[in-house]
Amino acid sequence: MDHRTTCRVIYGDTDRMGQAYYGNYFRWFEIGRTELFRAWGLPYRDIEDRGFFLPVSECRAKFSAPARYDDIIVIETSVDPGVKGGIKFDYRIYREEGQTLLAEGFTRHAFVDRSGRVVRPPQFIRDLIAAP
Repeated sequence: MDHRTTCRVIYGDTDRMGQAYYGNYFRWFEIGRTELFRAWGLPYRDIEDRGFFLPVSECRAKFSAPARYDDIIVIETSVDPGVKGGIKFDYRIYREEGQTLLAEGFTRHAFVDRSGRVVRPPQFIRDLIAAP
């Protein structure tokens, strides 16, 4: 399931060259991931309330074109269903106007319990990923 959400690039997101600072793409990835969970009817806070946390174990971004101040960007997020030992989210960020690809990447997450011990993905998450 792909999920799309939008976000506006604010002045504080940009550097002296007028382009979005590269670290903000990871923040936008997080927005996409959070909104995907919300669209599934499972706000991230509910996952934590159930005793599970998803620390990032790996991340990558490839940049194709710069986002600029006041651009509206589209964050497209999907889950890689082939990952079994954690969860991997794939992202594509576009400029809304013209649908120019700005960046693509992924984040891979482990599941840990309240004590910080790595655990298998809980059944309620596996069910969400498997749903059509």
